[in-house]
Amino acid sequence: MSTLGILRELDSTQRHTVAASFLGWTLDAFDYFLLVFVIPEIARTFRVGVTEVTLALLLTLAFRPLGALIFGRLADRFGRRPILMLDIVLYSVLELACAFAPSLIVLLVLRALFGIAMGGEWGIGASLAMESIPPRARGIVSGLLQSGYPCGYLIGALLYGLLFNTIGWRGMFVLGAAPALLVLYIRSRVPESPVFQQRSGARLGALKAMRGHWGLFVYLMLLMAAFNMFSHGSQDVYPTFLKAQKHFDTHLVSLLTIVLNLGALVGGLTFGAWSEKISRRRAMAIAALLALPVIPLWTYGNSLILLGLGAFLIQVAVQGAWGVVPSYLNELSPDDVRGTLPGFAYQLGNLIAAGTATILAWLAHARGGDYAFAQSVWIGCVAILLTLLAGFGPEARGVRFGMPRVES
Repeated sequence: MSTLGILRELDSTQRHTVAASFLGWTLDAFDYFLLVFVIPEIARTFRVGVTEVTLALLLTLAFRPLGALIFGRLADRFGRRPILMLDIVLYSVLELACAFAPSLIVLLVLRALFGIAMGGEWGIGASLAMESIPPRARGIVSGLLQSGYPCGYLIGALLYGLLFNTIGWRGMFVLGAAPALLVLYIRSRVPESPVFQQRSGARLGALKAMRGHWGLFVYLMLLMAAFNMFSHGSQDVYPTFLKAQKHFDTHLVSLLTIVLNLGALVGGLTFGAWSEKISRRRAMAIAALLALPVIPLWTYGNSLILLGLGAFLIQVAVQGAWGVVPSYLNELSPDDVRGTLPGFAYQLGNLIAAGTATILAWLAHARGGDYAFAQSVWIGCVAILLTLLAGFGPEARGVRFGMPRVES
């Protein structure tokens, strides 16, 4: 059956659940990427270097595992729905607080706290959606959910291009409070996960549920480290590359970032759906390999059109691989820790990859501001690593939640 045919099979409640999970991740990513666009301006405001400001990105990523663990365990105990609403309110309030930071130190503290709140959203939202839909819809919905990430980046790019010259970087963070409104939609339209409700009387503790699965946990953590090096290495210093090395103005930076995210949407939806036919592992590995021939266009294209084509295609590959992740991690996770394990493994991988932007900025600075070289070398190496990790890992495609699984 076609992608649209499978989505039409979802009932109204399932569609609202998928929509809420998608919007939660979209707005979470929007709040994260607002900082990416304004790094040079924050550096000028606080009279520091760009590398110092990228520590805010590092701290956000580094504290996300703590949030995944805290909110994940709460979701496994009290339900996906109420904890998701709490999490969204927290990251929205913290984003708003960043607008009033009087110093870089205060901003760094706020971004660390934001990282805790952001760390909880992905795992809870993904488990809520995956537990609420039929197994054969997981690949398609996985690509849709993960497309929320580039959608958030895309919204940020649009608002940056339209409003930044008027409201400045502090005004951009004020806009980041908007996701709190999503809680009203979740409260009125989204029920609790049916899998969570069915297992409410027979739930194991985290350590018991993880018995025999620690090797899997280590593998997923390393896989997600490679995934996060892949995405953050292709995105976090890209606007800085366009401004500092290419000397593009606000509107061209916004335009190319929009093109980049359109490619990400195409990649996530395409490979997520394709993973239902060729397996999750093959879809991730093929997408990662496709990044290699695109690197020269992405960073060394000698015209705006070639740079735009490179930006589009690199994100087809990067987010194509990512589009499989929500279904892949949730299918491999034991039922009693599905609120915790996918998000915690994901965010521990983020912790390992947290220094990506800072390392890229340092490497570029060491070569006289050559961000093109830094991004190219990084993405080439990570693409090969990710291909190997994804291609030879386990898989539980189509497993029925609440029942014993067989990993292949």
